[in-house]
Amino acid sequence: MTTAPITLYGCAPAFGLPDPSPFVTKTEVQLQMAHLPYRKLFAIPPEAPKGKLPYVDDAGELVCDSSFIRAYLERKHGVDLDAGLDARQRAEAWAIERMVEDHLYWAMVWFRWIDAANFARGPAHFADRAPEAIRERLREDMQAAKQNELHAHGLGRHSREQIAELGTRSIDAIAMLLGESEYLFGDRPHAVDAIAFGVLAAILTPFFDTPLRAAAERHPNLVDYVARMMRVYYPAHVWPQPQAAAA
Repeated sequence: MTTAPITLYGCAPAFGLPDPSPFVTKTEVQLQMAHLPYRKLFAIPPEAPKGKLPYVDDAGELVCDSSFIRAYLERKHGVDLDAGLDARQRAEAWAIERMVEDHLYWAMVWFRWIDAANFARGPAHFADRAPEAIRERLREDMQAAKQNELHAHGLGRHSREQIAELGTRSIDAIAMLLGESEYLFGDRPHAVDAIAFGVLAAILTPFFDTPLRAAAERHPNLVDYVARMMRVYYPAHVWPQPQAAAA
């Protein structure tokens, strides 16, 4: 265990979420799961060593990328965030994590950044502090850059309806895997719950109106799962309980 707190660099609360980045949320939740003291500081992606958040500073050692941060924390501080899982369950957890991070996350990003109404309501405001003369151009550049990322990924080459269809399949799969359990692998959370929670919360926030949110709200177990994780890891955050939780 460390005596000095680890510094986590992330974003400020936004869109009704403790952090708009599911990856920052993932790392913050995993730091809590590991019972490691930390402090969180605001940063912007261009300031990060790899140009993306999160990253951590542990007594002068900088570690980037949420997956490598987790591996570092487990190795350096002697914790196992998958304790209690057998080899098959650990493999299944990794497969779920990859589906959430490399597929469902990008569907969420499309509806947050490319959908015109949601972009104007949310990410466009990241440019509010820029000089007025360049503000609109900056917003256009930000959205174009995200479109390029989505196109390179592949998901952005599809229509709105196709992206919704693919995202819904992943949401339905997570709901099936969760079933009646409190967490993905039983009655206590493991590492994969941190990212599943982060992405599902980003989808379920009432701040945005998307077909993915509608798909997730059709699964009361997912709605309750996000609310449960929010109570445990962000007890001070006011999270609205969607109507589906009472179903």
